[in-house]
Amino acid sequence: MQPTAQKSATAAVVKNNLDYTLFSWGKQSGIAPIAISHAKGVFLYDYDGKRYLDFSSGLMNVNIGHGDQRVTRAVMEQMQAVSYVTPSLVTKPRGELGKMLAERTPGDLNKTFFTVCGASAIENAIKLARMYTGRHKIIARYRAFHGASYGAMSAGGDPRKLAADSQQVPNIIHVEDPYCYRCPWNKEPDSCSRECVSHIERVIQFEGPGNIAAILMEGESGSSGCIKYPPDYLVKVKALCDKYDILLIADEVMSGFGRCGNWFAVQNSGVIPDMIVTAKGITSGYLPLGAVIISDKIAAHYKNHPLMIGMTYNAHPVCCAAAVEVLKIYEEDEMIVNAIEMGKYTEQKMEILKKKHPSIGDFRNTGLLGCIELVKNRATKEPMAPFNARPSEMIVMNKVAEKLKELGMYTFVRWNYIFLAPPLCISAEEIDLGMDIISEALTVADDYYTV
Repeated sequence: MQPTAQKSATAAVVKNNLDYTLFSWGKQSGIAPIAISHAKGVFLYDYDGKRYLDFSSGLMNVNIGHGDQRVTRAVMEQMQAVSYVTPSLVTKPRGELGKMLAERTPGDLNKTFFTVCGASAIENAIKLARMYTGRHKIIARYRAFHGASYGAMSAGGDPRKLAADSQQVPNIIHVEDPYCYRCPWNKEPDSCSRECVSHIERVIQFEGPGNIAAILMEGESGSSGCIKYPPDYLVKVKALCDKYDILLIADEVMSGFGRCGNWFAVQNSGVIPDMIVTAKGITSGYLPLGAVIISDKIAAHYKNHPLMIGMTYNAHPVCCAAAVEVLKIYEEDEMIVNAIEMGKYTEQKMEILKKKHPSIGDFRNTGLLGCIELVKNRATKEPMAPFNARPSEMIVMNKVAEKLKELGMYTFVRWNYIFLAPPLCISAEEIDLGMDIISEALTVADDYYTV
């Protein structure tokens, strides 16, 4: 195709999207999206042939990388056999996937209810917790994001929910985050008394332990800024759950399936929750699928009690077939091992960048889920953009994001965070490329650093 024709094709793609579709989380004018033609491995390609290094795995979900034809074949073969059956019927991939998950989850989490996405999995986990316990309150963290449906948005503390806040789901109680870099109690992790945990216990007592069905926690913090839990935080939270007979729900939508160096991030803490909620990496984003994985104790209750949850696309056979193949790829290609190794390599490279760029206030990472927090001054920790920044407060970070895009990187930039969550198949050479791009973009932020 000639260059003019190619640009014409790009313009048509962009125009159709802008004219006939809506975009998430922002105003609809002034948008300049990248028109993606195809993708392979850790790279995206636009219609003009420009290559972008995908340093956030889409939305932290394309864990195995783009364009793996093993998944394509698995999906095609399942569609040739049967594309859909009602959830009361069963298929081979549904049972096979359920068994594979049971073999990879910690403890006795052996039964799965399949949903369409992470948000619908969270919704059903909350329903299950309330029905099983007979209680109604859910405790969750202020900065966490659990999905965009009403229940999931209410459970999260992310400010994206504020526009629809008047219609939030009742009986969600929020607690402070264990944000060590910006500790609400002005403590240091190695000398504090875990006020972040005693704070939760006080909230439990205030709200009435007999009213609380579950505590909902991310296995590892994600889009809220990859806030690193103190090493014993989840252990102590689980101890509170056990003390007051409260369920622990682990949100592993973003942190699951090798992203944090284990099948599920809670395994890094040695914690066994009562439920795991997951999505994203279960199919590596190739098709939509979510899952609520529950303990044998909860499952046993429903042998003789009706399980009053359901969805039209529960356990969709094509999506389950994609997930079965993706789980095999994680193991065949040793992607979880690679996530650990490349995570350590990223941390080494980041130490070099910290010395070069004063605007780097903090870097938090587990496996291949991390983010850089940019500041105007390291001593005061003044953020380059505040929490829930208004457009006028995003000028610097918008310039940084535009520089990343110009240099050929696609990644998630939010407030004063740059996220680093590349596909688990990434190589050291590709990380080097990403770090070089980020380093050049950080020179923009450095210009706004004040001594």
